[in-house]
Amino acid sequence: MIKSMTGFGHCELTDELHKVTVEIKSVNHRYLDITIKMPKKLNFFESAIRNLFKTYVQRGKIDVYISYEDCTENQVNLKYNENLAAEYVKYIYQIANTFSLPCNLAAVELSKYPEIFTMEPQKTDEKEIWDILEKAVIGAAEQFVNARIQEGEQLKNDLLGKLEIMSEYVEQIEYRSPEILKEYRQKLIDRVNELLADIQIDENRILTEVTIFADKICTDEETVRLKSHISNTKDTLIKGGSVGRKLDFIAQEMNREANTILSKANDLTVSDIAINLKTEIEKVREQIQNIE
Repeated sequence: MIKSMTGFGHCELTDELHKVTVEIKSVNHRYLDITIKMPKKLNFFESAIRNLFKTYVQRGKIDVYISYEDCTENQVNLKYNENLAAEYVKYIYQIANTFSLPCNLAAVELSKYPEIFTMEPQKTDEKEIWDILEKAVIGAAEQFVNARIQEGEQLKNDLLGKLEIMSEYVEQIEYRSPEILKEYRQKLIDRVNELLADIQIDENRILTEVTIFADKICTDEETVRLKSHISNTKDTLIKGGSVGRKLDFIAQEMNREANTILSKANDLTVSDIAINLKTEIEKVREQIQNIE
């Protein structure tokens, strides 16, 4: 199957402690270029996320947006520092004894002293975060790939249609080529008759001139290669896979052959057909730029 390089994917997952939203967008690019925007808390997972995406895409500029809500941020553990409390009690009684002061130390008052009780956030469970993050990334990636496949199918059908039109232009050029030689031969005979009047025409000389002319305008090699390129492109599209670069190279070769035909053209009809052929090839090249 053929995949487009443009696509969109979205996935949102929520559990009791986390909420993750992943959004993916892509445009054309010669290579694979992944940009990930996410909270700093998730930076630890960037490498894993990139490796995960590489199993889904081969080419394109991919923008990934990840938002994360951690419900555990408001959950804290209360920690009691018994050793510090003992130090406070020891020194308070020491002060009371030293200065002969009454000591009415109560537990509630002691608890208010600095660092007796401290609030600590719960430790982040990285495996727990990755479990939901990975599922969200996979969900968005699968939706993203499906969108690329659907658009790729449309691109394939459009390209196959354009290739059929190109084949018709090539056939028209092949059909027209012998007619050009016939017309040239007749013009040559008419011109010689006009100049030489009743003098008998040398058929061998006419044949030689026509042969030289035919060699100059011959496009057999170009049309044969064009047919081969068109057939190769069709087969590649039907076979599918990551074929964008290969198809781009074939399109360049087709354009080169069309340019050669146009440069050899000594006939208005062939020139018009070659121009139409080049126009269609350019349309194909533009569409191929969208294929992964």
